[in-house]
Amino acid sequence: MRVVIADDALLLRRGVTALLSELGHEVVGEAGDVDELMGLLDLDPDAIIVDIKMPPTHTTEGLDATVALRRDRPRQAVLVLSQYLEPAYAIRLLAAGAAGLGYLLKDKVTDPDQLVDALRRLTAGESVIDPELVTSMLRTQRLDNPVDQLSPREREVLALMAEGQSNAAIADRLSLTQRTVESHVRSIFTRLDLAPGATDHRRVRAVLAYLGR
Repeated sequence: MRVVIADDALLLRRGVTALLSELGHEVVGEAGDVDELMGLLDLDPDAIIVDIKMPPTHTTEGLDATVALRRDRPRQAVLVLSQYLEPAYAIRLLAAGAAGLGYLLKDKVTDPDQLVDALRRLTAGESVIDPELVTSMLRTQRLDNPVDQLSPREREVLALMAEGQSNAAIADRLSLTQRTVESHVRSIFTRLDLAPGATDHRRVRAVLAYLGR
């Protein structure tokens, strides 16, 4: 893969660059702020890794840049990194179109297997949400949430959907047949009152409902 890394922390950029290079991938550009990142898009990277909090205010510059660049490059794979669990950021990211977008905690980039797996899934058009974020949302309760109508198994399926797992991957994780998973997914759509339409779009809407607990 050809990767661009955008983070104002030089040590993190160099560390990720070294890690990816050792695994046979090419870091074609590094950026310390959003302006530098936008100047690297002509390099046509397969994936971009960007920190949510970038100069000058260190608030949501990286997230804002991701949403903006996806309007012009809707197939661009982007992995957004965050120091903390921020459900609102993940929701906004998915609302921009989940295919090829990911949200991971920064400490996950030190795990080469997890980082490369996330990048490969994103370049294949899947979405990736940090499992720790999904777990934290499971602990959050809200009255009158339609997600509360789901069965325990359906919640397990939806939690894995929220991580960006495909039906085949969910079937493997839960030791179910793919047909059974498909049945659970259809039931989830029905219980969440998601009208028929593009399956991918309904998956995103279901995940948004889940993360919005």
